[in-house]
Amino acid sequence: MCLCGSKKIMNQTENILFRDETKKVLCFGELLLRLCPDISSAWLKQNNISVYVAGAEANAATDLALWGIPVSYLTALPDNFLSKELLEYFKSKNVNTSHILLQGERMGIYYLPKGADVKNVSVIYDRKNSSVSQLQPNTIDWENILQNISWLHVSAITPALSDSLVEVCKEAFEVASKKNITTSVDLNYRAKLWQDKNPTDVIPQLVQYCDIVMGNIWSAEKMLGIELSEKINQQCTKEIYLKQAEVTSKKIKEQFPKVKVVANTFRFDHGEKGINYYATLHAEKLLISKEYFAEKIVDKVGSGDCFMAGLIYSFFNGYSLQETLEFAAAAAFTKLFVESDITTKTVDDVKKCIADRENKR
Repeated sequence: MCLCGSKKIMNQTENILFRDETKKVLCFGELLLRLCPDISSAWLKQNNISVYVAGAEANAATDLALWGIPVSYLTALPDNFLSKELLEYFKSKNVNTSHILLQGERMGIYYLPKGADVKNVSVIYDRKNSSVSQLQPNTIDWENILQNISWLHVSAITPALSDSLVEVCKEAFEVASKKNITTSVDLNYRAKLWQDKNPTDVIPQLVQYCDIVMGNIWSAEKMLGIELSEKINQQCTKEIYLKQAEVTSKKIKEQFPKVKVVANTFRFDHGEKGINYYATLHAEKLLISKEYFAEKIVDKVGSGDCFMAGLIYSFFNGYSLQETLEFAAAAAFTKLFVESDITTKTVDDVKKCIADRENKR
């Protein structure tokens, strides 16, 4: 199996060789602002609300830059002072912004109460007619933009925003495939974004070009039509979830022959009792990460994006498949203790988390 160019997956024990310092990662998607009022309404009384730079691909790009991976971010923003400030923000994070398009009328916003998950019914989206959603096919020079790119990453949120973006994403993946560029997709399902179309009519068109698919067993059902066992519910045993992860991963690879690796994350909230987290990765067989538990977390948003960034970082650095899974899982877990959409945890912080968990055995 070959992921691209200088990368090889030999078997479960040998390294994935993926290191080309002349090339970089490109993340493409919508840049958002996340506004977080507290549910006590104190923000109204105090005239104060938390604002975070957001967007699945932007989060992954910024996480990768923190860890020293050369990365570019592509989006479309209106040509105004706010966009210029955001461009400076990404430059300060060492994210290349040279291909960002300044066009359209507005950028997207979403509102989420503090502490809530983006899958929560309370999330409010205000992103209709955003600059990204207005992008049209045959307007982005993908041949030029994908020069010196080794990896293209897009989330399933992006094609949900408009019919035209489905075609734009497909264009990007087609060119990337021809150039032997590794492509990845995060199957992050957001029900409120799929009111006008069925994701199973859209996402398979993109996954056919992908080398890496990340998500979970529920999103694979919603977006790829991979059926779940009747035994699956929120009170299942870990063994049942793992069996389903293996079945789901195999079906994805059977239906989409280009897919080499499927990663699934499992995060379960137990109210005030805490949260537990683990992940799987399937290439030739199912690998399982260490399981993490925390009694209290700070911010759930961006944890999945951090997991995706962890996968990319590990492949770039030639980690074995098990090492790749452990780094990505620990990166996602440590993000839960950072208040923002991006992580501030360094590579050393993530490795310390892995070591601490190992020492607790």
